Amino acid sequence: MNKTTDFATGTIKPAQELPEYPLYFRILLCFSMIGTLATGIQWPELDYVRSGAIIVLLAYLYISYLLQKRSRDEGNPPLSVILGTLDSFLMGVCIGIIELSLLPAILFWILIQFNAITSGGQQKWLRDNIGYFLGIGAALLVRDPGWSVSGRLEMGIAGLIGIAAYFCAYGVYTKKRLESLDSEHQKLLKEQTTHKLRSYQLSRYLPPPVWKAINRENSKPPPTQRKKLTCFFSDIKDFSVLAEELEAETLTDLLNNYLTEMSKIVEEHGGTIDKFMGDAIMVLFGDNDSKGAKADCRRCLAMAIAMRKRMKVLQQQWRNQGITRPLSIRMGINTGYCTVGTFGTRHHLDYTALGAHVNLASRLESAASPGEILITHESWALIKDVVLCQDKGEITVKGFSHPIKVYQVIDLRKNLGKQQNYIEENTEGFAMHLDMDKLRNYDRERIIRTLESAVTTLKGQDIISIKKDL
Repeated sequence: MNKTTDFATGTIKPAQELPEYPLYFRILLCFSMIGTLATGIQWPELDYVRSGAIIVLLAYLYISYLLQKRSRDEGNPPLSVILGTLDSFLMGVCIGIIELSLLPAILFWILIQFNAITSGGQQKWLRDNIGYFLGIGAALLVRDPGWSVSGRLEMGIAGLIGIAAYFCAYGVYTKKRLESLDSEHQKLLKEQTTHKLRSYQLSRYLPPPVWKAINRENSKPPPTQRKKLTCFFSDIKDFSVLAEELEAETLTDLLNNYLTEMSKIVEEHGGTIDKFMGDAIMVLFGDNDSKGAKADCRRCLAMAIAMRKRMKVLQQQWRNQGITRPLSIRMGINTGYCTVGTFGTRHHLDYTALGAHVNLASRLESAASPGEILITHESWALIKDVVLCQDKGEITVKGFSHPIKVYQVIDLRKNLGKQQNYIEENTEGFAMHLDMDKLRNYDRERIIRTLESAVTTLKGQDIISIKKDL
């Protein structure tokens, strides 16, 4: 029985059944041989050999049908091979019984070649030809060969009718088979599409190392190992207070918007999101596609600065939506060796990083002020040449017996000085956010005109204010 795999459910389903090709061949073959044998019987005189052969063919046709049906139920492919060779043998016997009349012999031989080539290949061709000539040899043991070139016209016509019927039946079978294959192909494409969509949806819930392990042939979980990672933690200050004030729908939209924007920045800088914990985010650098400890730490700091800048834009959006409470993120970063792997029970596993350096990054995030990025000395030593930091001295954090030296991140050095690429100012009645890296050239003139107009307005307001004071 042909079967197909349902990729959506992982189950095996039987394919659409068609009448088997050997059954077509055997029915047409047997009736062609019966017709050929019957044309040689001179009625009312009875040729016992031909008549016996006709009875044998009818019995063979019925018995082979029962055997083949049972073979399909029990899954016995060798039986089809035996019956195919026996078909050719009986055809050879039939040719021998009609005294090797050449026209039927050639016609049936051509039929054997076509059947063997289209349904079995080289081995079947060899078996069928051997069976055919063995059948002729067996028949010649009881009948003398006539070697008739012309023979009776009825024999030739019977053979031609049999071959014509066979080719017609083969054409019908081929058409149905192609339709069945096309239907299965379309079903397979649909199942593959469903499988890909579900795989994509599943991949969004799994870290890249876990997803790669699942898609490997052995499907073994990622091994537990020690890696030098840069760990990042962030959360929104006083988010729990905000959650009590907002409606559930508004809170959900706000949180999803925040996590989406932060996730985009993580992806841009090559980080791996370990988990979301409400409004908190844990990101690892150096686990998946590490560029080296120094490069990983630099990417993490660039990501944190980009998040802080993006948060200013989100604050303005939320303010326009009526959320007056100022929302700021605080971030903590640390670099060190961590244990990375799969942890949990047999029924539930989690891929994450563990260790004192992970805990320290989390403690720094809790100790940071709103809008502040705190890093340890280990991280500062790797990025001090590209990131400007302010020494904050030593702080005491929970879970560590000794004070921790920390630094506050100011900005990337390339963004400072005369060539700084980022300018930001927020005060009552005024907000400005300028990011030269994202500014498009064709917007430059329009922005300059807007700023010049704002400057003129501000100067005019100053003059009016002075006159009123006088």
